[in-house]
Amino acid sequence: MSVHSGQDRISIAALGGVNEIGKNMYVIQYNEDIIVVDSGSKFPDESLLGIDLIIPDITYLLENQDKVRGLVVTHGHEDHIGGVPYIIKQLNMPIYATSLTLGLIRGKLQEHGLLQRTKLKQIDSNSELTLGSVAVRFFRTNHSIPDCLGIAFETPLGTVVHTGDFKFDLTPVNEQYADIHKMAEIGKNGVLALLSESTNAERPGFTPSERLVGGHIEEAFQKARGKIFLSTFASNVHRIQQVIDAAAKTNRRLILLGKSMVNVVGIASSLGYLRVPDGMLVEPIDCAKYPPHRLVILCTGSQGEPMAALARLANGSQRNIQVEPGDTVILASSPIPGNERNVGRIVDLLFEKKAHVIYGSSTVTGMHVSGHASQEELKLMLTLMKPKFFIPIHGEYRMLQLHRQLAEAVGVDPANIFIVKNGDVIDIDASEARQERKIPNGNTLVDGLGIGDVGQIVLRDRKVLSEDGILIIVVSVAKSDNSVLSGPDIISRGFVYVRESEGLIEEMQRIARTSITQLQGAKANADWNDYKQTLREAIGKFVYTYTKRRPMILPIIIQL
Repeated sequence: MSVHSGQDRISIAALGGVNEIGKNMYVIQYNEDIIVVDSGSKFPDESLLGIDLIIPDITYLLENQDKVRGLVVTHGHEDHIGGVPYIIKQLNMPIYATSLTLGLIRGKLQEHGLLQRTKLKQIDSNSELTLGSVAVRFFRTNHSIPDCLGIAFETPLGTVVHTGDFKFDLTPVNEQYADIHKMAEIGKNGVLALLSESTNAERPGFTPSERLVGGHIEEAFQKARGKIFLSTFASNVHRIQQVIDAAAKTNRRLILLGKSMVNVVGIASSLGYLRVPDGMLVEPIDCAKYPPHRLVILCTGSQGEPMAALARLANGSQRNIQVEPGDTVILASSPIPGNERNVGRIVDLLFEKKAHVIYGSSTVTGMHVSGHASQEELKLMLTLMKPKFFIPIHGEYRMLQLHRQLAEAVGVDPANIFIVKNGDVIDIDASEARQERKIPNGNTLVDGLGIGDVGQIVLRDRKVLSEDGILIIVVSVAKSDNSVLSGPDIISRGFVYVRESEGLIEEMQRIARTSITQLQGAKANADWNDYKQTLREAIGKFVYTYTKRRPMILPIIIQL
């Protein structure tokens, strides 16, 4: 390695994707050149009321936007591309991605009206880029969506490798084999730092091939007598192809349900990643034209999402198509931790409809395999790359720690393994690596068209409204002397039902009038804030004493 000036430094940080599953975004910086890897999103939990999406906080990138050379995307899953349109609205930069990934991104940008202003560059595993003073090369990996890449960032200080999401599938459905020889060559030439995903670091052995699922799907299709409903991730193009193949072998037509399923199948088919026989796809409205044993319905909602197609089928609200006794329903996925209750509720509803439901552990049903590397594959990647420094990413804390143990087992120096949190920075120079500083990080909440305009105060108000409701107190006062002209009127929403609580409402009106009178007697020049604060305190104290509830109290003072 050549001698470098003291200013040379590689900095590596995660803005999302560490100590969590979702919203992946990583920053690779060499001196004055910043390259962003992935721009994902994740869905909110029940505590984030009304929030549509969570994306990374890009304050650091905005503060250094003159140094940002581009966004390189490893693959097309939502936790890696879901944040792209929201990030591009704030920071426009060139996007580099493979054909399918770029097709999915293009659809998102078009939906947000950003397509014309965004520079999109198509790459593949043989592409070579120069971004600033960094040479960027790629290697193909296997995952549950086609066109996945690992990335090698070659700098004068050394090579940094980001694996993307991967597993080693030796019999891939689309025959896109992993570039194992290229990985070995990168490792032979020397890897300074490796960032490797940790999702399945808890699972021993090897992750089975996706091809195994196809046999189980075809067997279930052969046995089914009525309609077949199969729910899986819309982005799992390999799984969708195997459903199409099984439908063709059993002489069934295919119906797509769910916006994301329709979008992905359309994009993947147009780009040649899905082979759909002519005449196989039919519209939901035409369901009645075909006998039940000639139909397969491929739908979204395998994670129990309440508004997705599978949930609508389970509760009977899906137009044109119903689950009937004797139909087969297949959940070709495993519930993500936290979704088990929603999935169980839908399965119960399907059993009530007397459907034959295939669900549960993938090892039992054979209807799902993971797209992520298990322990032996993680060790294989480490062995191929032989990194000096290792940073486990893309996983919760326990997964990162288990990945650390795997790295130690294959010979990585424990002192050179860094367990980081989002925002932690690893600085590497010619002699050492240090973890001593942080950059701004966190969650940016997306609500409708708003990006980051909903914070903790708004969420707190939503929580109060959802738990105890709201009381609105309307009072009209004279502009001349502040005497009460009408009211106070009490409006309750989500607190009590007015018609059944007349006594409580009348008492609140009396307290409000008394409070206003006392305020006017004590303070001749009382302003609106005085009135509002007095009403909040008096009514709030009474309501809590009487009901042990704390609704939001909103006084409205009208001057006439």
